[in-house]
Amino acid sequence: MCPPPLPGTTAGPCHGGSPTIAPVATDISLTTLIVLCLAAAAAGWIDAVVGGGGLLQLPALLVGLPHTAPAHILGTNKAVAICGTTAAAVAYSRKAPLDLRTAVRIGLAALGGSLAGAFFASGIDSAVLRPLIMAVLMVVLAFVLLRPAFGTTVADAAPPSRRRVLTAILVAGLGIGFYDGLIGPGTGTFLVLALAGILHMELVTASGTAKIVNVCTNVGALVTFTWQGAVLWQVAAPMAVFNLMGGALGARMALRRGSGFVRAVLVVVVVSLVCKLGYDQWGG
Repeated sequence: MCPPPLPGTTAGPCHGGSPTIAPVATDISLTTLIVLCLAAAAAGWIDAVVGGGGLLQLPALLVGLPHTAPAHILGTNKAVAICGTTAAAVAYSRKAPLDLRTAVRIGLAALGGSLAGAFFASGIDSAVLRPLIMAVLMVVLAFVLLRPAFGTTVADAAPPSRRRVLTAILVAGLGIGFYDGLIGPGTGTFLVLALAGILHMELVTASGTAKIVNVCTNVGALVTFTWQGAVLWQVAAPMAVFNLMGGALGARMALRRGSGFVRAVLVVVVVSLVCKLGYDQWGG
């Protein structure tokens, strides 16, 4: 069964045509490309520390490529983001005490959840969901600020119970994966919070686990966008190099400076996400 054409694409081989795409503007200045690369590096750093790098990278692509079809922006963003996420996941897996088996199980569930979310996305009014998401984020922000020890110490040194692991698979995997496919902003941040809260992980360990889950969801999305011909590889390739470097640097800083540093970045990212969603709801 073939996926439907994405917005801004023409029929692919499954729809009786060749894998062509709608015309897009690909001639960009060197200055614009440099700015996009710097934004990709910063996004990779943010995403590696606590998630939410897309809050910077996606708007940068929208501004830098104003005449490009939305499908190509999203596809190019995924092609770039997966490089930094993978670099961060590798860095964390080498240094942080990650449970790779649990991370992969949650990641596979998130992959299924994101596919389901994408299926229902066209029938959901995001203007209705944004206020709900902002309310949840405000509760999360209050929780993090009022509980300074959250994510800085492990409550139980024993391995998590099967019940907790199953809850993490359902919530962080299927639930947040569904949200990623449905809307997307702040998925990495939600993953960190869910993993720290459900499995009692330190924030550094939660960030590393979240990167592995993100790799799984990004692979599925990138395969779809590539199949539809909706990736501007000439733009994505140089940005990916910078995103990879930013992701590797962010992971090393988080590992070196510990959960207190990650917590501070988490607060900034949650506030930024609330402001971004608020602007999209009332100011856009």
